[in-house]
Amino acid sequence: MLNSRTGAGEPSYRAISPKRTFAMVRRYWYLLRSSWPRTLELVYWPTVQMLMWGFLQLYLDQHSSFIAGAGGVFIGSVLLWDILFRGQLGFSISFLEEMWARNIGNLMMTPLRPGEFLAALMVMSVIRLAVGMVPVTLMAYAFFAFNIWSLGFVLAAFFANLILTSWAIGIAVSGLVLRNGLGAESLAWTVMFLLLPLSCVYYPVSVLPDWLQVVAWSLPPTYVFEGMRAVLIDGVFRLDLMLWSLGLNAVLMAAAIGVFVTLFNRARDAGSLLSLGE
Repeated sequence: MLNSRTGAGEPSYRAISPKRTFAMVRRYWYLLRSSWPRTLELVYWPTVQMLMWGFLQLYLDQHSSFIAGAGGVFIGSVLLWDILFRGQLGFSISFLEEMWARNIGNLMMTPLRPGEFLAALMVMSVIRLAVGMVPVTLMAYAFFAFNIWSLGFVLAAFFANLILTSWAIGIAVSGLVLRNGLGAESLAWTVMFLLLPLSCVYYPVSVLPDWLQVVAWSLPPTYVFEGMRAVLIDGVFRLDLMLWSLGLNAVLMAAAIGVFVTLFNRARDAGSLLSLGE
C-alpha cells in the first residue's frame, strides 16, 4: 500500500523522504497551533505536578536534614518523569488524532512510508514536550531556585535516554491501537504509569524487594533516575548508568519497531486500516 510500483520515468517512493516527514510535522504543528486548549494542556499538568512536589520539597527541607542535602531531588524527579511521560503522550496523542479523525487509511494510501510517519511523530513529541516543559523548568527556578538547565551535558544524557524510552513505548502502543482499534486507546495513558513504581522515580532501587529490583534494573528509566539522584545528592555523574540505559533503550526501540511493523502489516492485510473504530 505504501510501496508504490513505479514505471519508467516515475518517482520512486522506496527511499525515506525528509520532505514527507516534514510535511507531517507541519500538519501536526498547525493542528497544535490552531487550538489554544491543546497548548494549555501541555503546560497545565506539568505545572501542577511541579508546584505540588516543589512545595513538598520545601516542607521537607525544613524538617529533614537528609532531604535538605538532596539538592531538590523531588523537583528533579518530577521534571524528568514529565519528560518520560509527556514524551510518550506527545507521540501517542499525535497518532491518536489521526485515529479519531479516521485518517490513517488516507495517509497509508499516500507515498508516506511507516518510517516517515513514525519519524514525524517523534519530532512532534519533542515539540509538544518543549512547549509544555520549558515554561515549567523556568517556573521551577522562579519558585524554588532549582535550575535543571545547569546540569548541562548531564541533562542531555538524561533527556536522550528518557525520550528514547518514551518513543519506544509510544511506537508499541500505536501498533496495538492500529491493530485493535480505538478500544485500545486507553493504553496511551495507562502503560507509562505501570513504569512509575518500577522505575524508582521518587526513591532508590534499594527500597524494593530483591526480586523486584531485578525487574527495575531491566527498565532503561531506572538508570536515569538513579543517575539523577547520584548527581543531586552525591555530586557524581554515573556514566555507566547512562550507557546501560542506552543499551536497554536500543533493545527496547528495536522491539517496539518490530511490534509496530508486524501489527501494521497485519492490519493492512486484514483490510482494517479504512475501518478502524471501537
